[in-house]
Amino acid sequence: MKQVSILCAVAGLGLIGVLVVHFGAGAVARSLLAVGWAGFAVLCLIHLALIAVMGIAWRALLPGTNPWSAIWARLVRDSASEVLPLSQVGGYVAGARAIAIAGVSADAAAASTLVDVGLEFFAQIAYTAIALFWLLHLEPRAQSATPVAIGLVVAGFLAAGFVVAQRRGFGLLDRFAHARGRGWAERTAAGAAALHNAVADIYARASGLWVSFALHLACWIASVAEIWLALRFMGAQLGFGAVLVLEALLYAIRSIAFAVPNAVGVQEGAYVVLGASFGLTPEAGLALSLLKRARDAAIGLPTLVAWELIESGRQYRRAAAAPIRLGAPLETKPRPR
Repeated sequence: MKQVSILCAVAGLGLIGVLVVHFGAGAVARSLLAVGWAGFAVLCLIHLALIAVMGIAWRALLPGTNPWSAIWARLVRDSASEVLPLSQVGGYVAGARAIAIAGVSADAAAASTLVDVGLEFFAQIAYTAIALFWLLHLEPRAQSATPVAIGLVVAGFLAAGFVVAQRRGFGLLDRFAHARGRGWAERTAAGAAALHNAVADIYARASGLWVSFALHLACWIASVAEIWLALRFMGAQLGFGAVLVLEALLYAIRSIAFAVPNAVGVQEGAYVVLGASFGLTPEAGLALSLLKRARDAAIGLPTLVAWELIESGRQYRRAAAAPIRLGAPLETKPRPR
């Protein structure tokens, strides 16, 4: 699987190069330069604000947790997903570790990550449904409406199955473990039971679930404003509704192509193909995609460096304190007489 991801990433990078050369590197560069450093800084600040709100959405599932810890963990999660050559799962693991280091138990960190990812997926489905209605409003006979509607139905079933697996799947695992034998059951089911209990505790707080879902949906919609503003900086006059539909379709494609690290090449190709339906030139679509990658790198690289320093400091302190904790006596040699 790792080799497949690497091949997909290499192919995606090659596709980006081909698209940029084909549509004109100069035209793509001019669109990027039109944004300017001030515009780029504004876009980064808007995106940081959205990450902060998504961190608060995560924190809603963990009452009592320091909000800044949840925001930091969400920043680590997104940075690892968008910058490192990992799948999204790698980003989820990094975020869960970051919030666990901040004082949340490992079980609660893993459980809240699972639930938060599910709620964000539900919010994406609602966001895509809004985009579908807007697409039909803009173009009642749009050919892309049918596949989007089918995709929404499939995504709805997948989301429902994800929730059922969270609520009931651990019980099935427990029964399977006991069927295999007591010793195997104790080793396998103990961790699953702890995780199940942590997930059940989160689902028992309905208010936290609704707050998290509402914040995620608000972030999906607010992210459209960020892209609309970026296109304005480039001189592309797309309406907010058109950008809403474009972004919803883009992220639907990215979700399907989850095996490709960072959707390299997929995102660029989607902007070229989808953008043409809304009057977005290919070079502007490529510039927008590269701008988003530059934004993710500008935010993600410093975050990952800081996270690595934190991790290294923890490992160093743990190694330095190990002899003291173990209380091992120092070996001494008798003095010669």
